[in-house]
Amino acid sequence: MFLLKTWRASAFGVYGYLNFTRNGFLEHSKKFKPEDMEIRIEGKNCVVTGANSGIGFATAEALASCGATVYMVCRNKEKGETALSKIQSSTGNPNVHLEVCDLLSISEIKSFASRFELNFAVNVLGTYATTELMLPLLEIASPDARVVTVSSGGMYTTPLTSDLQFSDGKFSGAEQYARNKRVQVALTEKWAEMYKNKGIGFYSMHPGWAETPGVAKSLPDFNKWLSGKLRTSEEGADTVIWLALQPKEKLVSGGFYFDRAEAPKHLKFAATRQSHAIIDSIADTLRSLVVSKK
Repeated sequence: MFLLKTWRASAFGVYGYLNFTRNGFLEHSKKFKPEDMEIRIEGKNCVVTGANSGIGFATAEALASCGATVYMVCRNKEKGETALSKIQSSTGNPNVHLEVCDLLSISEIKSFASRFELNFAVNVLGTYATTELMLPLLEIASPDARVVTVSSGGMYTTPLTSDLQFSDGKFSGAEQYARNKRVQVALTEKWAEMYKNKGIGFYSMHPGWAETPGVAKSLPDFNKWLSGKLRTSEEGADTVIWLALQPKEKLVSGGFYFDRAEAPKHLKFAATRQSHAIIDSIADTLRSLVVSKK
């Protein structure tokens, strides 16, 4: 097991350094088509979580520039209002709104969803609850409705596991984060299969290694080590925006995307593929947690 974990970490490190940094983005962007980002989406409603800073802010601003009605979901009202003012000013789009909602709180997520008719909590439970509770509205908005989940290449370092509380050994924040991101990708696959006849597209993506307030705070050593090599928030948000704008026939529902292209969900020889029964078990657990939080 130790050797396998070492191989996963090494393969991820090399693959990431070659592809996930700013140099990787600049190299991949040579194949990008500018017209892909010039699509107007007036009349579309876009909900962006974590929209007051980093990749979330860059995503919200870009979608507002494309004419969308944007709902910025932020935990802190003051920071959210500051971000809202900046986006309305920079885009000239008055249809940008702030929704204060703490994704650590299921009751607040339910309240947020109804107004529209810590690591695991945000990345897995928050993602699951927000998506599930918004599904009735997404069905109404089909056939062009879609959900884009920001995962991470960190998921390459771990297989799927139903141990949501890390009871199988000593807790590791970095490994728990990777597990959560792997769950997001698996949930995206599951939703794509479940709702393939409902006209809703589900996509997960990796933004690359971007310099954001969250990275600076949670991974200070990593941030310092790669200083000057990390992507900007705008570069990290590029594929999120691209997935939101492209005609659905160009995309694969359930796919994992990186730099405007579908990417593999597993590295070679990393032994991270697992039975679909595991994500079914995880989804059942998440469903029971959401139902229990009245």
